Parts: sequence; structure tokens; C-alpha cells
Amino acid sequence: MSAPKRKPTKKIHIGSVEIGGDAPVSIQTMTTTRTRDARATVDQTLALATSGADIVRITVNDDEAADGLALILWVLSSSERGVPVIADIHFRPDLALRAIEYGVQGLRLNPGNIKDTKKIREIAREAKDRGIPIRVGANAGSLHSQFMEKHGGPTPQALVDSAMWEVALLEDEGFTDIKISVKHSNAWQMIESYRLLSQTTDYPLHLGVTEAGTTFSGGMKSAVGIGTLLAEGIGDTIRVSLAADPLEEVKAGKAILQSLGLRREGADVVACPTCGRVEGDVITMANRVEEALALMKTPIQVAVMGCLVNGPGEAREADVGIALTKHGGTLFRKGQRIREVTADDMVEALLEEAHRIAEGVEEERKRLPVVPA
Repeated sequence: MSAPKRKPTKKIHIGSVEIGGDAPVSIQTMTTTRTRDARATVDQTLALATSGADIVRITVNDDEAADGLALILWVLSSSERGVPVIADIHFRPDLALRAIEYGVQGLRLNPGNIKDTKKIREIAREAKDRGIPIRVGANAGSLHSQFMEKHGGPTPQALVDSAMWEVALLEDEGFTDIKISVKHSNAWQMIESYRLLSQTTDYPLHLGVTEAGTTFSGGMKSAVGIGTLLAEGIGDTIRVSLAADPLEEVKAGKAILQSLGLRREGADVVACPTCGRVEGDVITMANRVEEALALMKTPIQVAVMGCLVNGPGEAREADVGIALTKHGGTLFRKGQRIREVTADDMVEALLEEAHRIAEGVEEERKRLPVVPA
């Protein structure tokens, strides 16, 4: 599947992760722990990195959180599973300066709640000296009053004007290591805001529907908003904001990117929607398979089909699939029948074949010639 052609943007680096330019669309999420609890925050950050998060944002909302950030960054720097950290700063520019001093890989600032332009300029100078990028994050829920009044509310133009106002402050200090977001809780307003922003600037864009909702409703809004823009070639990094465990945000983000062909990593589990023809519990089986393959890194497609009417055809493009029968299931590899399996052995047989295929893919990768950088 060919992926959407993306609009060219400037490239920046959040630690080792490239954002914009020809870099892959990255997934971000945010910890839910209290940052002052460094151990819990480190544990959650590493779990998120393992699940597929490329960048993790951590709130720094008070002095105790800033103290915790210093320890968190030190621990992560010595971990093999370390992941770039962005410090989320609101209201207190002094905390942004402390985060820079401690060596954070990126900052997120909201132009709506740091109104002292002298402080913003100071942060820009310090970040420039340390090579630390800044995300200018305009948000419909905390928009600067001057733009609310000018546009009569958090309209797309108001969000873009607010973001570009702060961008201009940073640029005045010679700072251009910037990415931008203009988030709204309404998916359509969010889409319109980013379309306008994309026409206005070539800085990399961070996509998200803010305060989207629960795992289901928020995931749907995010898929609509983020997916629409990515399909149009807009967006360089994403966050699915959910009232849920942040691991669910990462899972949803991976699913959005996979569905558009923008991330070819991990198992893509496809399953029929079920009907009166199904010969077993497709829903339970598909969920079990997806959960078992959640941490797989090799890009393979696994199909779970409920009957032999469309099963072989729908599984033809999958690397491995199963079509349920009255007595168990028929296992397929690239649409070709392999063998019959019993109902008790179906899941294990499918997973065994999926891992065998993944191992073959990895072995083939090892045999490929190394292209000089």
C-alpha cells in the first residue's frame, strides 16, 4: 500500500528522533504519573517506549516536578530503552529554564498562558544555546485573550494567529528549531485549523484532537481528525489524547499510521465483521491474537476470518490467516492453505505461524546488503 505524499516541512530533532522533512511520522504520548514521583514516571516512560512511543511528554508544573524531572532524565540517559522527553510547561517560565538546564530534549510552551514576552524570549535564547527544540502549542481551551476577542472565539484563524504570534517572538531571537500545534476538541475545527496552519508555515506540525474523550469516542475523533490530515499529507508527529492509560494512546496512534501505510511496524490484525455465517467466536479470537502480538516489531499482517466464503480471498493478501470451519479452522499463508487445525489449537497455531513468518522476515533483512550512509 502506498502512503500519502506528505507536504515538505523543515526538519528538527527531538533527541535522536527526527521530526519533519523526510522523517517518518512519529508517535507521542504523555505520562499520567506525578512527575515528582521519579520512579513511577521512569517506569511508565519506559513502558510507553517499549509499546511504540517515539517521544514522551512529561508535565513540569511545580518545583517538585522540576526536581523529579532532573532525576528522570538522568535515569533515562543510562537506559537502553531511553526515549526523548519533552517538558510540558504552563504559566511558569522559570520551570522551562530549569528543564533546559537539566538537559530535557524538548519543550512544549502554550502561548495562551505564558504572556510575558520577555520570558518567552529568554527561554528562546537559552533553548537556542542548548539546541533544544520548542513546540508552540496553541490550544482552543487556553487561547490568549487578544485572539479570542479579535476572532470571537477559538476559531481556526484565532488558533493559527496565536501560534504564529509566539513563533514570531522566537524567530526574533534567531530561534527556528520549532514545531507547532493548533489543537481543538472539535475534530472538524481541528482539521480546518491545521489546514490553515499548513498553508501558513513550513515548520513541522504536531497533530492532535485535544481533550478528545474516552478510549472509544476519543479514539474515533482522533482517527477522523488526525487521519484526515495525514491523508492530505499534513502532519509530522501525532498524539492521540485520551482519558485512558497512555498505552492506549500509543496503540491508537500506531493503528492510525498503519491504516494509512505511514508506519510499517508490528502486526496488523485484520478480521471480518462477523455475520450469521461465522463458525466461531471471531471477536474473542481476533482480540486474543492482537493482544498476543502487541509488542511484535516485524511488519506482518494477520487475518482472522469467520468462514470459508470470503476467508481465503480476504486472507490472500495477509501473511498468515485463519478461516473458521465447523470443526476448527483452515490455516492460510499468503492465501494458500497450509493445514486444518482444531478449535482448541487455532489461536496457538496462528500465533506460531505468525512468529515463524516474522523470523523469516528478520532473517531476510539480515541478508540484505548494507547501503552506505
